[in-house]
Amino acid sequence: MSAKIETMTWLNYHHLLYFWSVARAGSVTAACRQLRLAQPTVSAQIRTLERSFGHKLFRRSGRNLTLTETGLIVYRYANEIFSLGQELIDTVEGRPAGAPVRLRVGVADVLPKLLVFRFLEPALRAPGPVQVICYEGKPTPLLGLLAMHDLDLVLSDAPIGPEVKLRAFNHLLGECDISIFAPKAAARRYRKGFPQSLDGAPFLMPTGNTSLRRLLDHWFAANRVRPRIVAECEGSALLKVFSEEGLGLFASPSVIDEHVEKHYNVRRLGRLESARERYYAISVERQAKHPGVAAVVEGAHREIFGA
Repeated sequence: MSAKIETMTWLNYHHLLYFWSVARAGSVTAACRQLRLAQPTVSAQIRTLERSFGHKLFRRSGRNLTLTETGLIVYRYANEIFSLGQELIDTVEGRPAGAPVRLRVGVADVLPKLLVFRFLEPALRAPGPVQVICYEGKPTPLLGLLAMHDLDLVLSDAPIGPEVKLRAFNHLLGECDISIFAPKAAARRYRKGFPQSLDGAPFLMPTGNTSLRRLLDHWFAANRVRPRIVAECEGSALLKVFSEEGLGLFASPSVIDEHVEKHYNVRRLGRLESARERYYAISVERQAKHPGVAAVVEGAHREIFGA
């Protein structure tokens, strides 16, 4: 009897290395400097890799390249492959390997970066070594990666709803009220008579797809305050930079008040105590067993929100 020989599709690891280098560097030019290769060579081999997968791995964002949804998946595997390769070399050469536990976190792009750092800090300080790998994006694609077990955790300002067909669990990290900040030069003027002083004030608002915007709209309507909206930005960091340049007031979670004043050279006017925002860690575990996930949830309860 003749045995049937199955053919196997082989992955070109040189092409994967070039893709991985570009993803880490953020541009083909920067990666070429590190690899000491010509730009046409690297670009051509990445296109070959994309054809072999049948998917685009990068999309252009201004002068930079960002990963597509497929690109994020390939990048995660590339990280694992080349990390294991380094472990192999270390082991053969007699160096201690001691691989840390990897915590793969999806971060909803509307969350303030300072708050995300505070959420992840307990995992970075955990007794056993934890390597945190962050992916930023819209909640829906991130939840898709969670469903495929490509992420261990998704940080979001909204819980996963019943309409999402995914077996996952919401871990409430905590809730806090909202603080309003102003450029230093304008702080005294708007602090007097706060919060009615916000009526007609130049305001930098988050976009309508965020829970913070919905909270602000509800609070302004309930209190008959109508600020003058100067700009709307999805990224909270951009709002803070605009305010630092004197363009208007903005809102931020009260648990990072000191950090916001320190990093963005602004002053807090006061708090909207009836506007409460909640934050969630979403995982496929009902009880957080992954040491990194457990550190994030317990750290938020103990150190940030004091619950």
